Amino acid sequence: MNQKTKIYFGPPLAALTENEKNTLEISGKINRTAERYMEIMRHHSIELTESERQCLTKICDFGFMATYEIRELADEVRAAEFEVEGLDREALIKKLESASFADLVAVVEELGF
Repeated sequence: MNQKTKIYFGPPLAALTENEKNTLEISGKINRTAERYMEIMRHHSIELTESERQCLTKICDFGFMATYEIRELADEVRAAEFEVEGLDREALIKKLESASFADLVAVVEELGF
């Protein structure tokens, strides 16, 4: 078991735990959610070429990606004005458009965003 730590409860965590009554219930809810999220990350993603990874890294490079931005990755690739050597832009767009939201989140997480 890890030592206790203080965390900031931003709007997503506040909404997630709003019905919990005490610290143990809140902690349990957060840990169950994290465990499930980690399992989703293990089972979802998209196989990317190195040039596709480079393209998405450039698109995501501004930092935090909101959920609506993750959903719009294919549109961002389509609108990008930069070139990446060896990139088949249309193939990447098709991969992103056919991916589930969990797949897209896993990709963004794998890229470190």
